[in-house]
Amino acid sequence: MADSETSGRLVAGRYRLVEPLGRGGMGVVWRAVDELLGREVAVKELHCINGLTGPEREMFTTRTFREARAAGRLSHPGVAAVYDVFEESGHPWIVMQLVPSRTLASILAEEGPLQPRRVAEIGAQVLAALRAAHAAGVLHRDVKPDNVLITGDGDAVLTDFGIATLDDDSPMTRTGVLMGTPAFISPERAAGGQAEPVSDLWSLGVTLFLAVEGRSPFHRSHALATLAAVMYQEPEPFTLAGALAPVIEGLLVKDPEARMTADEAARRLSAVASGQAAEPFQTARGSTVPPAPQGRGRRGIMIGSATLVVLLGLAAVGGVAYVTASGPDAGQAVSAVSTPTVTVSLIRTVTPRITARPVARRTTEPVPVPTGGRRTSEPATGTTPPRPPVTIPSGSGQSNGNGSNGNHYGANNGKKPKKGKSNGNDKND
Repeated sequence: MADSETSGRLVAGRYRLVEPLGRGGMGVVWRAVDELLGREVAVKELHCINGLTGPEREMFTTRTFREARAAGRLSHPGVAAVYDVFEESGHPWIVMQLVPSRTLASILAEEGPLQPRRVAEIGAQVLAALRAAHAAGVLHRDVKPDNVLITGDGDAVLTDFGIATLDDDSPMTRTGVLMGTPAFISPERAAGGQAEPVSDLWSLGVTLFLAVEGRSPFHRSHALATLAAVMYQEPEPFTLAGALAPVIEGLLVKDPEARMTADEAARRLSAVASGQAAEPFQTARGSTVPPAPQGRGRRGIMIGSATLVVLLGLAAVGGVAYVTASGPDAGQAVSAVSTPTVTVSLIRTVTPRITARPVARRTTEPVPVPTGGRRTSEPATGTTPPRPPVTIPSGSGQSNGNGSNGNHYGANNGKKPKKGKSNGNDKND
């Protein structure tokens, strides 16, 4: 349905759609007016994934309602509030707080890599929101720059708990399906394990790496290679992170049990934001990677005009993973900043014998091996090189219902709001 036909429509008997604020593979976000309470809200119209059967569509709607309930439990200044959820025209809608803001993704696209102290401030605020969510038993599972809003006052707000889960959710949302953005998914989740609070910390670490270095640590040309890099490759050495490097390094420890804790990350981020010197991070034991898959796993790639399906053998879960990324040309690239959220369905098979091997498996295309040695926990010394722009690969697909240009939930046309002021037309996720 065209926007001109939908604008002005009343949904759920109370929300008047005004204008679209962003769109992507998973739906459209609208600026709307709650006529019952007389306030502006953001209404996210979710579209079912193409090709779903009737029962699968019903499961999609049921999951959406559960996820909205999960986000609705949260009350924190760093979390965009969820007000309502309903079903209309055969698909679910979520009503959210309208936050005048820009996404971190759009800021990076416009300004390039940010200074370590500024990134530390943003990271500390996002971490505070995550800790509040975890305390309420809610996991986010898709922390990335697209889902971090920066207000006109410079505050960070975490939004789009669109694939969040409750600790007490049914197995429907906890096993058999992996949802998230490949470049930000933690190794344990990529290997088929369940999401845990430390999984969100990993995603935060990737987000901070991208924000301060201007490049994604694990992004490759397609989802399969990206997931392989997440599980078996180390990022290239830091060049711009400075005092923030040990914090990011601690958050990107592949072994979740050895990963930096939320308490320590909060303390370190606060220290970096205040200009204190870097403190090296040492794990209690060496970082490990998930065991390399063995057995008779199947791998292959099926690329269509709108869908990329990757069959990846995962011995850790004894099955086959189907990675689906929606977008106009999902096989081209998973963007370093604005990336599509994917769904991985795990089909159970007989679990083969697993033995750990410290050798990376080959992917469909070779995964570049960093040169210049492994990164260290010590910050770079000497003269800091010029900060390069953040490059967003073309043909990267669409983001998770939030628009493809990184500017979400508003109409500021990419312009940065003045400090402490808002024109009321900015975007909110």
